[in-house]
Amino acid sequence: MLLTEDHVDLPTARGPMRAFRYQPAAPGKYPGLVLWSEIYQVTEPIARIARALAGEGYTVVAPEVYHEFEPPGSPFQYDKADTDKGNRYKFEKELASYDADARAALDHLKSLPSANGRLGSIGVCLGGHLSFRCAFNSDVNAAACFYATDIHTGYLGRGKQDDSLARSREIKGELLMVWGRQDPHIPLAGRRLIYDTLCAGGVNFTWHEFNAQHAFMRDEGHRYNPALTRLSMGMVREHFQRTLQAGVA
Repeated sequence: MLLTEDHVDLPTARGPMRAFRYQPAAPGKYPGLVLWSEIYQVTEPIARIARALAGEGYTVVAPEVYHEFEPPGSPFQYDKADTDKGNRYKFEKELASYDADARAALDHLKSLPSANGRLGSIGVCLGGHLSFRCAFNSDVNAAACFYATDIHTGYLGRGKQDDSLARSREIKGELLMVWGRQDPHIPLAGRRLIYDTLCAGGVNFTWHEFNAQHAFMRDEGHRYNPALTRLSMGMVREHFQRTLQAGVA
C-alpha cells in the first residue's frame, strides 16, 4: 500500500503541537489512530511503527508530546542527556495538557475527509500511559498500551498526582495491554495493581506479559526483541481490525 507522509501543527492552549501524519495514498475511508511516542518524541523507530500501521489501512497521527518545551520537529537522541531531559519534561508538563493534546489529535483525525468515524490509540512507554488516558475519551473505540509507565505509581505530570487508575472505569473501548516481565519500570506489584483495578472496574481488556525488557519494540539498541515485536504487531493488527475496521462500510 502506497503511503503519504506530512505534518500539521495543531492549535492547543499551550501553543501549536506538531503532529506527523501517515496515511494510505489511495482515496477511501480509514479509521484514525493516535500514536503516542516514548519520552524521545517522534524518532525514526516511532515513525516506522506509524508507517507499519498506516500500511494496514489507518490514518495515523503522531504528536510531539513536549511541544510546550521544544521547537517543532525536535526528536530526541537515545542518549543520557536526552533521556534525562525527556524524563524531566514528563513531570513538568501539566496533566491537563496531556489530555488536551489527546483531544486535539482525536478531533483532527475526525475532521479529515478520509475519516470513517472510528478512532483508536496506541503508545509505547510514556506513550502507553498516554494511550491509556486517551481512551478516557468516549469516541475512542480501542486502545493499545505497551509497557505503559507510571500508571501504577500515579506519577504522570506536574506534581506527580495523576488520576489514571481512578478514571479507568471511564474507558469504554477495548484495551490491549502488553508488558515485559523483566521491565524494571513496571514491576510485578505494579502490574498486579493495574490488572486488579481494570477487573474491578469492568473494563474490557486483554492482558499479555512477555519475557522481555522495557522498550522491547524499539528497533534500535540492545533491548530490541524482533520476534516479540512481530508477535505484538500481529496482536495490534487483530485488535484494531476487529474494533475499528470490521463491519465498517
